[in-house]
Amino acid sequence: MKKLKWSLLIMIIAVSSLIQACGTSNGGNNGVSNGEEAGTNSPKEGKVKIKWATWGNPGELTRFQDFTNDFNKKHPEIEAELIPIPGEYDQKILTQLSGGTAPDIFYAGDAFIVKLIENGSIEELTPLMDDARSAVKKEDFFPGLWGAAERDGKIYGATVDNNPMVLWYNKKVLKDAGITEMPADLQEQGKWSWDAFKEMTDKIRESGKYGYVLDNSWNSTHSWVTSNGGKVYDDNGKYIGYTDPKAVEAFRFLYDNIQTKNITFAGTLPKGQGGDAMFMSNQVGFVGAGRWYLPLFKKNEGLEYDIVTWPTNTGNKIEPAGIPTAYMVLNKTSKHKEAAYTFLSEFVNKEGQIYRLQGGGNAVPSVSGADEVVLEGNLPEHAQFFLDAREIGYALTPFEASIPGLSNDINSRFEALWLKNENLDTAMKEIEKLANKKIEEYKGKK
Repeated sequence: MKKLKWSLLIMIIAVSSLIQACGTSNGGNNGVSNGEEAGTNSPKEGKVKIKWATWGNPGELTRFQDFTNDFNKKHPEIEAELIPIPGEYDQKILTQLSGGTAPDIFYAGDAFIVKLIENGSIEELTPLMDDARSAVKKEDFFPGLWGAAERDGKIYGATVDNNPMVLWYNKKVLKDAGITEMPADLQEQGKWSWDAFKEMTDKIRESGKYGYVLDNSWNSTHSWVTSNGGKVYDDNGKYIGYTDPKAVEAFRFLYDNIQTKNITFAGTLPKGQGGDAMFMSNQVGFVGAGRWYLPLFKKNEGLEYDIVTWPTNTGNKIEPAGIPTAYMVLNKTSKHKEAAYTFLSEFVNKEGQIYRLQGGGNAVPSVSGADEVVLEGNLPEHAQFFLDAREIGYALTPFEASIPGLSNDINSRFEALWLKNENLDTAMKEIEKLANKKIEEYKGKK
């Protein structure tokens, strides 16, 4: 009997141990593993993964990838992935948005962002920027850069950086033409005017070189109008290139100088040649562009170059000129908006822009406090002019950017004017008519 009781006691102890082992087989602590409370997600389930997309040349994409890697190190809870889109960017993004596969954040140009705002594809950023935890605030940005990204006081895209339009000039070409006082010197003296520009291009043409290459883009043509104190659009969004006397005078200046070959329309250059290539081969005196030419020009050790702001015809030392810019936007259907905005805000804030643009980058910061990247190394010598131009310049007006296809239609008509040597008054009247017709038709559809 004693042996039987002893055996039963041993069996009870064994069964009790087995039950306890089964009860803790999921990691102990009443079935909640790794010390977590019931119902919470395990930290081992993985990081928050976000994707961002952009265009860019190989140099830009390398810098973007470096930034992405650095961001991931700073934020171990987030894994950001760069998705480069080399061609047909807008269409590919639209297709992805329709299919629900678009990246969480992505670049958008001035015309593209209008379409995204109107179709409701992107998140309004104003409340996110206003949040005390945001790494960047609306007031950090220079106000002239919002352009088409701002609608009814609401911000839908953050300017990633910007490129104030300036004139790059080839010192050798100017010196060979007998020019002894450089444009930047005249600018500092308040003497950089249309007359001074014409005098220089006269001499360059007479030396057998090209004076100035005119690109067919809003940032070039609008800059000539505003450097004369004129407007391309009135306050109600009506095109007035043929109505505003100052605008008419600016287009007449371009037209007359194209006739005398002081100015060469880019579309008439020798086949396979662009203004930048001919500038580097010492065939062109002036080209209009932003800072994007710096990485290209500085590789050419024998090239002597500098920049100057747009010449004026108002008596003022400097007038506003166009500023091409792009925006970073947040996909409205993103499943990880908080993580995506964290990346966006750190990409465009002061530290992010310094990281991306230092070392001779191809743009100018769009936020205050990062100007050091433009002035480093004195490349070019008068790099300060980029900052001066940014202070008073302007992004493409929403009046033009908000009308699908308007910029292309205007540029196509200007191209015909410059290529076919048409009558200026007739062409400008037609441009104003077609622009306002397109604007009214679009308003009527809304």
